[in-house]
Amino acid sequence: MASTQLLRRVALGAGVVAIAVAASLFFFRTRSVAEAAPLQRLEVELVSPRSVQVQPQTQRTVDAYRGQGAWVDGFDYSPPYANNGVPPLSPAALDDMAAAGVQTLYIQSGRRDDRSPDLLEDRWLLAEFLMRAEQHDIDVVAWYLPKWGDDTTDLDHLMAAHNFDVLGYRFDGVAVDIEWNQDGLEVQERNQRLVRLSRLLSIQTGADPLGAIVLPPVQTEVINPAFWPDFPWADIDNLYDVWMPMSYWSFRVDPYGDGYSYNTESVQRLRENLGDPDALVHPIGGIGAEVDAPPSGTKPYIARVDQLDGFAQSLVDTKSIGGSIYDWLTLDADGRAKMTELFDSGIAASIGEIPDQ
Repeated sequence: MASTQLLRRVALGAGVVAIAVAASLFFFRTRSVAEAAPLQRLEVELVSPRSVQVQPQTQRTVDAYRGQGAWVDGFDYSPPYANNGVPPLSPAALDDMAAAGVQTLYIQSGRRDDRSPDLLEDRWLLAEFLMRAEQHDIDVVAWYLPKWGDDTTDLDHLMAAHNFDVLGYRFDGVAVDIEWNQDGLEVQERNQRLVRLSRLLSIQTGADPLGAIVLPPVQTEVINPAFWPDFPWADIDNLYDVWMPMSYWSFRVDPYGDGYSYNTESVQRLRENLGDPDALVHPIGGIGAEVDAPPSGTKPYIARVDQLDGFAQSLVDTKSIGGSIYDWLTLDADGRAKMTELFDSGIAASIGEIPDQ
């Protein structure tokens, strides 16, 4: 298990004592219930303080948002969200991501609901993701979905991710998923809470860059203006460093039902709304991609692998610093291979290499 592996690395001094006490309590409790139960030997690996590898901290930069990304949410990896307690994805998935050329993992660090009472998901598990990513030189950006409460809960979740540190291993960035509108709030009140949260987060994270995962403007300005009218672009334009429009074209019909047009127009509108033609963007496409996606397949709302070429061309034409598909589990083997090919090919060779502007 993840926690056991990590504890064996840091079992120093008081940690060894704690394990011994816990083992003793377990023994006496078990003994009182069943005297005949055999006592199993507990193996504890003592680790010298000098042998513990502490990861040196590096400065957080927008480089974490460059190149090909992969997305993982709490339903993918966190045990409380698995039907049988065993999530479909573990830190070992980073081996496959590395083989596919992924440069950054975007992982949901916490959720605001009854199954996630803490500010973060399992800390040992998150630490293992970070350590496994470091082995493959993959950056990890934490993301969180605020629900616009009138308390500090949303900010606390984001700051918990920002401050999370195990032996020097920490997230390379924090991104805010700005899309929740099922709060019963008037638009003006929701906007005020978004702006307030963004300002406080910017102040408390200092010089560290922040990512804004935003609704694509084509959705909110053309397709469904009632979803989030009067979005406060001008009030948050200087609070985020990288903009990540959720350009999920698989939900759309012509002229937006492909991997190119929906994202290209959304990025153009986003930059116009920000008043910044050079705003750094890392679009998110999808949802997923499969060879036999609709209309020929059986899974609804899944993009087709042959649409990924258009998405990659859109990344180039919009001078994006990176791009990704939401999410890793909904990309089949052919979809992952196609993304690898595109990011290795001349089509998307410039993605991630564009200098800061």
